[in-house]
Amino acid sequence: MSSPEISSLSWGTMKVGAQVYKDCKVWPGGSRTWDWRETGTNHHPGVQPADLEEVVKKGVKTLVIGRVMTESLQVPAATLAYIKAQGIDAVVLQTEKAVKEYNSLASKGANVGGVFHSTC
Repeated sequence: MSSPEISSLSWGTMKVGAQVYKDCKVWPGGSRTWDWRETGTNHHPGVQPADLEEVVKKGVKTLVIGRVMTESLQVPAATLAYIKAQGIDAVVLQTEKAVKEYNSLASKGANVGGVFHSTC
């Protein structure tokens, strides 16, 4: 299965296939909304391992994390250590750059997943 393209990104909206999200998780063969309330995520302390477990379980080799438009979403060292311990490469970028990197990897057939927030 291939990783789906994020076909558009604007403030508050991301499109993956026919689905439209504010925040999303993507992986080979699928996507869904990323609801921060599920894990209590906030800008500080930021992305937690629990936010990533679903994508990690899909067997990705690279995980792209979008730090929001203003880069105010933190990615703690413990979260990066969790990703590394799973044998996964992490790419952490501002959301617009993260989406471009994710799409580039996906278009090359890479086994890539990601989590992206489209505001802030």
